[in-house]
Parts: sequence; structure tokens; C-alpha cells
Amino acid sequence: MNPQLTTIGRSTAAVSSTNKVVRNTYMLLSMTLAFAALTAGASMALNLPHPGLIITLVGYFGLLFLTTRFRDSGLGLLFVFGLTGFMGYTLGPILNAYLALPNGSQVVMMAMGGTAAIFLGLSSYAMTSRKDFSFMGGFLMVGILVAFLAGLGAIFFEMPALSLAVSAMFVLLMSGLILYETSNIIHGGETNYIMATVTLFVSIFNLFTSLLHLLGFASSD
Repeated sequence: MNPQLTTIGRSTAAVSSTNKVVRNTYMLLSMTLAFAALTAGASMALNLPHPGLIITLVGYFGLLFLTTRFRDSGLGLLFVFGLTGFMGYTLGPILNAYLALPNGSQVVMMAMGGTAAIFLGLSSYAMTSRKDFSFMGGFLMVGILVAFLAGLGAIFFEMPALSLAVSAMFVLLMSGLILYETSNIIHGGETNYIMATVTLFVSIFNLFTSLLHLLGFASSD
């Protein structure tokens, strides 16, 4: 067999597989964002209380574990909707709190617009430039862990300044994670569209809530 033809065949198969992951990822991401918006809207309409830090963390990490555990089966799809729907539910009370404040609706719309602009801009850049951002993986992992622990400290010790700093850190870290994961998908580093969807969804969610916090503070809300 001609080695050149074999190489071309493998390259074509790899490109086709990557395109399939990209297509499935963004299709599932769109569906989970819509589902999360639906659960957030229901939570807001019913004026449901926030579940609290402990239940939120247990629910998030529990559903994330189940999604990861069953990522290669149909149950993975069920759990990814469970995870994103739960996150949407926790967002509802937060949005109600902001909307009840002066200029709250403007803050929410600005946060939504900023999140959409950052996500679309960074995703488009990663796809068109085809740059490999895999080198950011270790830095992002450490940075997210540090920011998460600092965020818990800000909550337990009631330190508003630290909380704002954590939100600013998360804006940068989630922007980096969007670049990293998009690059990972198009270069074949991530071949499971369920896990790719979860990573991008969590990035968008944290980016939005962090911008909401920063813009709310800037508007004295």
C-alpha cells in the first residue's frame, strides 16, 4: 500500500472526527444553554430560594462526577442536562436579587452581552488562528483551584474586596479556559463532545456570574 495514500487517509479521518466533535459540542452546548435558561427562568418565576453553598457544591460536583463517569454512554447526556439544569436553577435567585436593585436589569444585560462577546470572540479567534493553546492547561488548573479556594475564603470570612478580586480572576481564567478548550477540540486533544460541552458551559456560567458581580459593584449595586 502506498504510504502517502495511507497518511492522507488517516489525516482525512482525523479531520472528519474533529469536525464531528466540534459540531456535536456546539449543538449540545446550545441545547444545554437553552435548558439552563429555562430552569433559571422557572426558578425566577417561582421565586425559589438559593439552595445555599453546601447543596450547590454537592449538587455541582456530584452531577459533574456522574457526567464524567458516564461520558461515553447515553446516561452522560442525561447527566449533562441534569448538571446544566441545576446550575440554571441556582442562577435564578441570583438574577432575581440583581433585578430587584436599581439599574439591575442593565447590569444583567451588560453581563450577558459581555459574556456573549467574550465567548464568541475567543472561540472565533481560536478556530480561525488554529493556534495551539495546550500550554495553558497547567496554569489554568492551578489558577482555578487557587481562585476557588480564595472564593470560599471570601464567603466564610466575609471579605468583599477579596470576592471582587476572585471575580476578576475568574473572568481571566474562564477566558483562558475557553481558548484552551476550543483549541483542544480543534486539535484533537478532546474527543468527547460531552466533556467539551461541560467545560465550555462551566466557562460561560462562571464568566457571566463573575461579570455580573463586577458590573454590579461598578454600578454600586
